[in-house]
Amino acid sequence: MNVRTKGLVCGAVAAATYGMNPLFTLPLYHAGMTPDSVLFYRYAFALPILAVMIRLRGQDFSLRRCEMLPLVAMGLLFSASSLFLYMSYNYMDAGIASTILFVYPILVALIMALGFRERITPLTIFCIALAVLGIGLLYEGDGQTLSLTGVTLVLLSSLSYAVYIVGVNRSSLRGLPTEKLTFYSLLFGSLVYVVRLRGGADLQAVPSPLMWINAVSLALFPTIVSLVTMAGAIRRIGSTPTAILG
Repeated sequence: MNVRTKGLVCGAVAAATYGMNPLFTLPLYHAGMTPDSVLFYRYAFALPILAVMIRLRGQDFSLRRCEMLPLVAMGLLFSASSLFLYMSYNYMDAGIASTILFVYPILVALIMALGFRERITPLTIFCIALAVLGIGLLYEGDGQTLSLTGVTLVLLSSLSYAVYIVGVNRSSLRGLPTEKLTFYSLLFGSLVYVVRLRGGADLQAVPSPLMWINAVSLALFPTIVSLVTMAGAIRRIGSTPTAILG
């Protein structure tokens, strides 16, 4: 495959696996776990897997000074996106929440156009229109009024994710190996849950072997696979096309 085709494949895989969040999260909620505990395990399980991937690729864990602050920012942005989305599941149907989340391609396109003077081509406009149409078709509704709190949380999640996507492409992190970028983003992002869980004092135990499967799957699919392939797609085809593939 050429570079563009690889980017398109990576972008599609990133979007599909990121959409698996409710699949593994809702069983943990039904078992009585809170968003903070679920997200702590998601990040904690992902970090050692990524560390092994980094070593297998012959990379080290060193960072340049100019990369530290952007990595902290990316970690906090992705962590905020995860937390807002998972909190929204407590206020509205997870399918509707995950559908509304996919307004982030529009936000990415707007940020790139307004902040970086990226020209919005007719093809991009057409793709954004398809994205909006897709959201409309996926949301059937059941006659209930949507929770304002839930919608606000999802939109904050979408905005955080959009800024993360742009930041990966428009900062000193552009040349950082994908696995290392993902590792440090998750490492710094996990500190949010350490603080919110009072250093682990409020951390809930995973209640059963089946729930452990869900927790590990959260770390693997919507986290490692999604973030690694998304970073690869951004570097090959850019932020806006990667987001629209969602």
